[in-house]
Amino acid sequence: MGEAHGKSGTPATRTIGGGGAARGRSSDGLGVSFRFIQPCCPVTAKSVPAGDDWLHELKLDGYRLQIAKHGSTVRLYGRRGHDWSKRLVALSDALRGIPAHSAVLDAELCFPGPDGAPDFFRLLKAAFTNQGGELAVYAFDLLDLNGQDLKPLPLIERRQRLERLLNRTKVTCLHLIEGFDNGQKLFEAAERHRLEGVVSKRRDATYRSGECGDWVKVKTSAWRETNRERWRLFGVR
Repeated sequence: MGEAHGKSGTPATRTIGGGGAARGRSSDGLGVSFRFIQPCCPVTAKSVPAGDDWLHELKLDGYRLQIAKHGSTVRLYGRRGHDWSKRLVALSDALRGIPAHSAVLDAELCFPGPDGAPDFFRLLKAAFTNQGGELAVYAFDLLDLNGQDLKPLPLIERRQRLERLLNRTKVTCLHLIEGFDNGQKLFEAAERHRLEGVVSKRRDATYRSGECGDWVKVKTSAWRETNRERWRLFGVR
């Protein structure tokens, strides 16, 4: 995958191996900073969009994770808003080290295999047996930072703030999913390495909850073939 490079020139392989923010409390007694934000969900496409309007990221084979930090407390939400904080205590404790008073990050929870590629079945075992010591979190968006709602900002600005935040963190399990300019080359690299695929996002897009055409996902045929049995067990993800 060395031929697919992001803005910083980092090879794609290193990427793998590598709500409102008002103060106060809500009517249900839950701090506003911890209110779950429905995630933005990409639409499925048959090909990677081309052009300068798009930024491309590897689609990692894991679980969608929303990290909500306020003070020394962290809550972890799954894609549908289930609170995983108590199930993943070690991970929650580690993410307390995010260098911000409050922040909401959109990310993917993965279990890196021996080659660095995400291993979904080992993720299942680790997540559902409360053995989260080897889990890794790959962040790709920043929705709130220190009380400022960032969702109305363009994607490229949110990512710049996310990168600055993660550059200052000492949390070893937290990584940045890098963005790439050439989506087709990234997809070809993902196909060769049997990774899940590519998510393409409009650089100027605000963050919108629910299914959104500003985000487009394309899965590789190699990943689909490898996971054919999984579709029957869990349904198409």
